[in-house]
Amino acid sequence: MRIGIDLGGTKIEGIVLEGDGNIPLRKRVDTPSQDYQLIIQAIIRLVHDLESEYGHSGSVGIGIPGSASPQTGIVRNANTVCLIGNNLQKDLEDGLHRAVRIANDADCFALSEARDGAGKDGSTVFGVIIGTGCGSGIVVRNEILNGPNRIAGEWGHNPLPWPRDSERPGHACYCGQSGCLETWLSGTGFKQSYLDAGGQDIPPVEIVARANADEELAAAVMQDYEDRMARSLAVIINIIDPDIIVLGGGMSNVQRLYTNVPLIWDKYIFSPEPCRTRLVQNQHGDSSGVRGAAWLWPVG
Repeated sequence: MRIGIDLGGTKIEGIVLEGDGNIPLRKRVDTPSQDYQLIIQAIIRLVHDLESEYGHSGSVGIGIPGSASPQTGIVRNANTVCLIGNNLQKDLEDGLHRAVRIANDADCFALSEARDGAGKDGSTVFGVIIGTGCGSGIVVRNEILNGPNRIAGEWGHNPLPWPRDSERPGHACYCGQSGCLETWLSGTGFKQSYLDAGGQDIPPVEIVARANADEELAAAVMQDYEDRMARSLAVIINIIDPDIIVLGGGMSNVQRLYTNVPLIWDKYIFSPEPCRTRLVQNQHGDSSGVRGAAWLWPVG
């Protein structure tokens, strides 16, 4: 059996994952997000509790909101800021007295969906989380593609392709650049686009409902969003040519994306033939990250 841990900003979730993909046991605790040592203690205690209740020990994989340097193991780019500058993997291995595997939470999402979710029929899967932010990962033959800098799949911090004059320079992004895909395609970015167009400060789900009800402003913002998504995914298709693109996060529940975006992206893709890549909604929902963390350890 495998243990998966999803270290989030407000909760830490742990599961026991059996070889057939079944989850017989799940536990959640609050994240002591301001105190690194308390986070270490909470994860160790959660692993021990899962093993005690299940009756067996297992491998441990952890998804984190950031990444670890391949040179030093030090966590960087984490929105749970107390993780930054610490060697989380070493500290957990010391506390648990075993090897631990750690990956970015978006990579874990992509791995889960590729392993036994919506992308299970694809050799190459691109997984995208479009929620408050915008994260993504690449999985090839059930293995996360990391690269020497461990930043493969950082799609959200690239510029919007083929920008219109009205889209330049774009909103400032926390990474220090302007016009990143995250500022356009996240739920936060979608909401801001509606505000910029003269709309009200309302949740993305309500904007989508207004668009589907033919409110002129919401419909126009929705169409712009679909075109931006098509442009942005066309670049991924041009570079890695994935079999399947899986969407997760709040914006993945917008069902019209799965019909409309593939109708648009052909004009941006460098191929004279219709694109055969499939755009699909995730299968495991909010559980994908923690499942993917467990799947960081190979089968067998």
